[in-house]
Amino acid sequence: MPVSERVRSALSSSSMIRKMFEEGLVLKKLHGADKVFDFSLGNPDIEPPESFRRTLIELASERNPGMHGYMPNAGFAATRAALAEKTSREQSVKVPAQNIIMSCGAAGALNVVFRALLNPDDEIIVPSPYFPEYRWYITHHGGRFIDVPSAEDFSLDPRAISAALTPKTAAVLINSPHNPTGRLYSAESLRDLAAVLYAHEKKTGHLPYLIADEPYREVVYDGLVVPSVFAAYRNALVVTSYSKSLSLPGERIGFIAVRPDADDSELLLESLVFATRTLGFVNAPALMQRCVARLTEATVDVSVYARRRAAFIRVLDEAGISYSKPEGAFYLFARVPERRGSADDLAFADALKQELILAVPGSGFGAPGWMRFAYCVSEGVINASSTALKRVVEGWHCG
Repeated sequence: MPVSERVRSALSSSSMIRKMFEEGLVLKKLHGADKVFDFSLGNPDIEPPESFRRTLIELASERNPGMHGYMPNAGFAATRAALAEKTSREQSVKVPAQNIIMSCGAAGALNVVFRALLNPDDEIIVPSPYFPEYRWYITHHGGRFIDVPSAEDFSLDPRAISAALTPKTAAVLINSPHNPTGRLYSAESLRDLAAVLYAHEKKTGHLPYLIADEPYREVVYDGLVVPSVFAAYRNALVVTSYSKSLSLPGERIGFIAVRPDADDSELLLESLVFATRTLGFVNAPALMQRCVARLTEATVDVSVYARRRAAFIRVLDEAGISYSKPEGAFYLFARVPERRGSADDLAFADALKQELILAVPGSGFGAPGWMRFAYCVSEGVINASSTALKRVVEGWHCG
């Protein structure tokens, strides 16, 4: 056989996000990019802040010997120290530099974490809806992906997670601000989840890890602040990237932070470094490490996303589509209108495409009956989609 059976199987159910994005490329070629309303991919279109450009030019102009060579697999010492200070402020727990491992984005970080943690058939619990790639990150390293429903408003449901815990549970993976719903998990819900996990330890003698995927930490609205996972739970890790906060998705730079008093933290850190090397990442990009060390206070202008959120909410309201109002990230998770007693998100996605609107069916996130619209596009595109979206809804109800 030319490829592995596991990969062959995965290809048949590959990411709906990428599928819709690729269909969008075809539609843009046929009709012109200005005629297509593409809300499929969470690819930030806001340019990085000017401070990043200045820093990049300055660093790229330096001629220090060896500045583009290998460094310790965990990253430059100065970068790890700078990001340890940033993480300590965000998490309200003092994090030493050795507890920061630089990574090739949050995706690279998650793969490193799962490689370090998982034995065959160990389980990772993930609240649904969920970012679809989580499934592949987990199963690629021999783990079992266990999805557990969130509460009706997409907040955490600690009781459902408690019911899913087994002696094989290696970790619970959470994402806040959340993709695809934009939900921000409250400090109270994190404490409730921690209580569930500590109760599991008393029952089984095993304390799972809590992995927080936080690439949208800085993209929040209405004065909200992302609560500290480290303050809520001892066995906690944070993975993050600069893909959204600095609009650098293509530069693949992020890091892993481990709470200092996590169980077997020294062995865990050694394992994360080993996985970074042997998965072939070797180290995070050297130039980007130097950049982000100087930009710990910088972010994109989140008010731009806030205005787009407001514009898209108006468009959905005018079309009569209900949604979960996002508290962070840059997605609107909208409920598919019912037709003949069902809410078929795949059929609705096809109806949207007829009007050159691209959104991702909720089925791809483990939430059939919903659609994800990414509003990391211009307000002009959002506003211009209003008439076409109304036509879709009218035709949908008449169909």
